[in-house]
Order: sequence, then structure tokens, then C-alpha cells
Amino acid sequence: MTIIETKSLSYTYPGGTKPSIRDVSLTIEKGEFVILTGPSGCGKTTLCRCFNGLIPHFYAGQLEGELAVAGLKVSEHPISEMAQRVGLVFQNPENQLFALSVEKDVAFGLENLGKPRDEIRKRVDWALQTTGIEELRERAPHELSGGQQQRVAIACVLAMQPDIMVFDEPTSFLDPLGAQKIFEVINELNKKLGITVILVEHRLDLASKYADHVVIMENGKILLNGKPKEIFNSETARLIGVGIPKATRLWQMLQENGVKLDGVPTSSDEATQLLREVLKT
Repeated sequence: MTIIETKSLSYTYPGGTKPSIRDVSLTIEKGEFVILTGPSGCGKTTLCRCFNGLIPHFYAGQLEGELAVAGLKVSEHPISEMAQRVGLVFQNPENQLFALSVEKDVAFGLENLGKPRDEIRKRVDWALQTTGIEELRERAPHELSGGQQQRVAIACVLAMQPDIMVFDEPTSFLDPLGAQKIFEVINELNKKLGITVILVEHRLDLASKYADHVVIMENGKILLNGKPKEIFNSETARLIGVGIPKATRLWQMLQENGVKLDGVPTSSDEATQLLREVLKT
């Protein structure tokens, strides 16, 4: 079932001399874990702003083409309505946190929607439990570590119970261990709750093993679009420098040197398993 569909989508910011995204046609199925990547400035964030209605309702400019999300034509529905279907977690969690306690931050969106008090309490409790931060309920967000703040930001969006969650480089301010924990949380939301995930990310070594769909952009256009193993193993992905997983690159180098191997690993775990199978034969 298609949950996001764009057809020839282009957008130019106010005062811009050229489109930030150009002729983007993309289909995302319900329940997919999608990695959206590409060089800096290629249009990833702009495309994500289209998904939840920030473009065209908050950012002015010129939007052309068609965009439907969760069965709704985005240009015809306000941000308040789209936010209940598409949750956006920003790169820097501090940009989303402003209340005096974690609990109040997580409740903020629901209060603005006018949800009943009992439902707000129930959803806040569920979001805190799902993201593993129940013990932080009364803490002030500014006192938390970067990883904890990111979990709070995720809980804020999760409490709205959206069909789709978009993460715009959520691990940029975290060390590898903190990033890995955030990716595990995101993966659980996708696999256990069935939430469609769109992850904008450059740390492909850590994130690639969770994805079942990869989109690579360059200069505002979609350059590659498909299954992770096919995309990461392509010569095009390597040449544009998106940082394909090291396990995939190692596999390519072994094949270039005459080592016959089956499959294409996208993570160190997969590579280890495949190498063990080779050594057995």
C-alpha cells in the first residue's frame, strides 16, 4: 500500500534562483524503512519538509508537481492536520524541546490538538515507555545528554501517533554508541509498531542494516532508488561519494581481486557471516 507518492515534484525557495528539488518522482510503501541520503545540499531536507506540509504552508516559494501523503493531497491540508500523520524529528533535538520537564514537552503537541486530558496522559505514558525514558519524566530537557534529548524529541513526535516518522539526521550530534542506540529505537518503531520511517542519514555503516529501501539524491534530483544491496553495490553510489557501508566496499574490493563471493553485505555482521560461509567451502 502506497503511503507517500510524488510525481514530478519541484520546489524553489523564495528568492531562490534555482529549484532545491527538481522533478522528484518517488513512491514509498506503508511500513517501509527508507534511508534518504546524498551529498550535503542535495535537497534531502527540502523533500522532507514537503512530506509534512511545511512546504508549501509555512515556507513560501514555488511548488510544482503532485504530492500525496497518507491519501491526502498535501497542498490542500493544513500543517496541523498533516502533523497528525507525519512526524518530523529535527537534526538538533534542542530545537524541539522548550518546556520545563520532559513530560510537558511530550504532551505539548497533544494539548495543542485539544485532546482530552485522559488521552494525553495515556499517550504520554506510552511514548515515554516506548522510547525507554520513563525515568526522565520530571527532568528538565536542557539537563539531559544529547542521546537522551533525541529520545525525548522522538517521544514528542511518537505521542502524536503518526503513520510516518521522518528523521532528519537525528544522530549528527551523537557519538557512534549513542547513534547506534537511536537507530535501534527507530528500528523498533518501524518493526514493532509498523510506522513508516524515512531516515535522512550519512552514517550508512550504522544505519544501512535496518533499511529495506534506499534513495540517493544529488543536485535536487533522485539519482538512485531501490533495494539497499543493489544501490550500495552500484558504481554510481561509490562515485558520488555518499559513503557506502565499509562492509559493502570491502566486498567489492575482494571481488575486484578475484575472490568469488555470493551476496552483498551492507553491515559488518552480514559480512562476517558471508566470510564464514566462504571459509567453510
